[in-house]
Amino acid sequence: MTTSTLSTAGKTFLGLAALAALAAAARADVLDDVKARGVLKCGVTLAAPGFSAEDNAGKRTGFDVDLCKAIAAATLEDENKIQLVPMDLKTAFAGLPTGAVDVLTHRFTWTQSRDIGGLKFPKVMFFDGQGFIVTKKSKANKVADLNNATICTAQGSTSELIVADYFRAHKMKYKIVTFASQEQAWDAFVGKRCDAAINDRSGLAARLAKLPNQDDFKVLAETVSNEPIGPIVAQGQPRWEAVVRFTLNALVAAEELGVTQGNVDAQRSSQTPDVQRLLGATGDFGTKMGVANDYAYKAIKAVGNYGEVWDRNVGPKTPLRLERGRNALVANGGLMMSVPVR
Repeated sequence: MTTSTLSTAGKTFLGLAALAALAAAARADVLDDVKARGVLKCGVTLAAPGFSAEDNAGKRTGFDVDLCKAIAAATLEDENKIQLVPMDLKTAFAGLPTGAVDVLTHRFTWTQSRDIGGLKFPKVMFFDGQGFIVTKKSKANKVADLNNATICTAQGSTSELIVADYFRAHKMKYKIVTFASQEQAWDAFVGKRCDAAINDRSGLAARLAKLPNQDDFKVLAETVSNEPIGPIVAQGQPRWEAVVRFTLNALVAAEELGVTQGNVDAQRSSQTPDVQRLLGATGDFGTKMGVANDYAYKAIKAVGNYGEVWDRNVGPKTPLRLERGRNALVANGGLMMSVPVR
């Protein structure tokens, strides 16, 4: 059953990759499209608090949304000129190259097969890893205790392969049950159709935050994979890929340099060369990509630096209560750093 499931997932991905290649060849310049339309269309996750979810007023907020706003500010000079399109994995990968959206700020893992299959990942926005969740009534206290377990996950996701690889390597047996989306897989797990579910650890935290009975569940301690996650654009769009990359890069660089949403106006007069280049006071780094030289200033003014985006959406004072960990700046012992603006 496992071999068959993986084969189906592989065929599905190859089909999407072929579609992506054909559509990308036919699509015009995305940056020109966005400017002409006057609206940035972003594919976001369906319902994950901290990343993209509707609040009580029906307003969608989160990490995905803030990145979309930053890109809109950089390209259209207005963070509100956005259209958010909630998408699951299949519709996201199929819709990106056809123009259904301009960028996926959704939380998908950067893998080799996706990268060479027509999807381009400009920069890592979140270093994550997959883990398992079980009920507290379960006898499982570590992944080794999941031998012979039934596991829920989304069809075509990286989780399918991770489960297969991990259980085979540890000579464990399991039964995988796949669903059309991660949301359906989660609902099935909560509905006790599976012994465990697997997802990115931040995704598990986001879904747990929605449950009134979250204390009935526990996330096992082991992280069983590395999941570098970032925005995605279609292949064959070098200008647009650069705009998305360096907008996200600007948020990281701002944190490194002490530039915040609150002080960015004052920092435009900074005499520090790195800050001058970042905010467009010197150099022509923006116009070389097709946007204004102060694109980074506008993005930071809209959403703040990377640390501010983190704290507002997923940090210790939010329901997710995530510490920075590997997402701390390199200077603070993490993996996050900017590409120098020079």
